[in-house]
Amino acid sequence: MSYAGPDFEPPQPRRFRRGPLTVALAALVPGALLGWLVYATVGGSGDGGARDRASTSASAAPTTPTGPGEPTEDGKGPSPAPTASAPAASGPLKGKVVVIDPGHNPGNFRHPGEINRPVDIGTNRKECDTTGTSTDDGYTEARFTLDVAHRMRTLLREQGATVKLTQDGDRPYGPCVDERARIGNEAKADAVVSIHADGSGAGNRGFHVILPGSVRAGAADTRAIVAPSRDLGERVAGRFVAVTGSAPSNYAGDGTGLVTRKDLGGLNLSTVPKVFIECGNMRDSKDAALLTSGAWRQKAAQGISEGIVSFLRG
Repeated sequence: MSYAGPDFEPPQPRRFRRGPLTVALAALVPGALLGWLVYATVGGSGDGGARDRASTSASAAPTTPTGPGEPTEDGKGPSPAPTASAPAASGPLKGKVVVIDPGHNPGNFRHPGEINRPVDIGTNRKECDTTGTSTDDGYTEARFTLDVAHRMRTLLREQGATVKLTQDGDRPYGPCVDERARIGNEAKADAVVSIHADGSGAGNRGFHVILPGSVRAGAADTRAIVAPSRDLGERVAGRFVAVTGSAPSNYAGDGTGLVTRKDLGGLNLSTVPKVFIECGNMRDSKDAALLTSGAWRQKAAQGISEGIVSFLRG
């Protein structure tokens, strides 16, 4: 979610506003710790320590997302077909509503005027949306987020949940961040997760989950969702580690995998439990190799979904 402009110029590394230490890695579920150990064993821990290093490689032009039934970007079989009209199955999450927010939109770069339009996020005004980032080889964040969202939708519907997406590549751009929050609110979602991938400097690796801080300003009042969102975020982080084997970010969150922010409209304007997850850093070659793998994206979708299921089942 570190953003490039309409022409996908190299994004600059982002410095996060650090919230207080939220949860120690040791507090994650035992399976999460095991996942981190696996990551370290295969060499993940050897790439830490690089902080705020500028990316020097320009990204390629954006491309069209893989369609239903077409080969995945890595050629390892068909992508899951979207099932927007399919009814939810009977299962433990029957009656629960989950909103998945695939970050950005493949068409955003064609609409710079529209996505740069400022919207009210409660604390101030920010741009409607951004293009997102990409790997150095041109695999865009928007393609990544839609693919993971489709996989999550399938998994969560199998558990009986009603699943809605804020966008499915079915609109020319956006939606704007305020509308993304409104979609979850109007759905009376039991949980909302916004899917992203970061664009920090090479050497910065790992995932982090972004939690809403306590905000009361203008149209924003997050006080009622701070605690349940933290619970949701901790469970998503724990299962993400356990299933993917990825380590928490080495450049944000002080090793906890959790970051609290008050400057994101999608969180500030939410009235239902909501978190963002940055699944990895597209500008690091080792993270990029994971993000562009269909097999790994399936694990990412499973880990996030298991965190949601754990949250909803208490």
